[in-house]
Amino acid sequence: MKFSALVAIVPEDLEQKCIDAARDCGAGGITVMSGRGISNTAKKTFFGLTYDGSQSVLLMVLEKGLSLDVLKAIQKVIMPDAKDSQGMIFTVPLEHLGGIDMAQVEKFEQHVKDSL
Repeated sequence: MKFSALVAIVPEDLEQKCIDAARDCGAGGITVMSGRGISNTAKKTFFGLTYDGSQSVLLMVLEKGLSLDVLKAIQKVIMPDAKDSQGMIFTVPLEHLGGIDMAQVEKFEQHVKDSL
């Protein structure tokens, strides 16, 4: 079985919607980290101070086929129209993996069987 790491960088206010979308697709464990983004154009706020906003970084290890389904589901949340994205999401193939819960592996195997 092949695995991918999925990383989603999303605004904090969309964090729970993205988590729910991932879980609805079959994602199990999700690591949530806080981040702060600095874009190429600073956003001005009160008294001329700049604020670029804080993001949540969602990290998941998924079966390769499932990772595409989760990516598409989260993309619908962070990019409701084709013009403006409110985050970024990508996958990275994993060569070696240790420490994954075997119950999660069984769930991934079932997903693969169901998709055939």
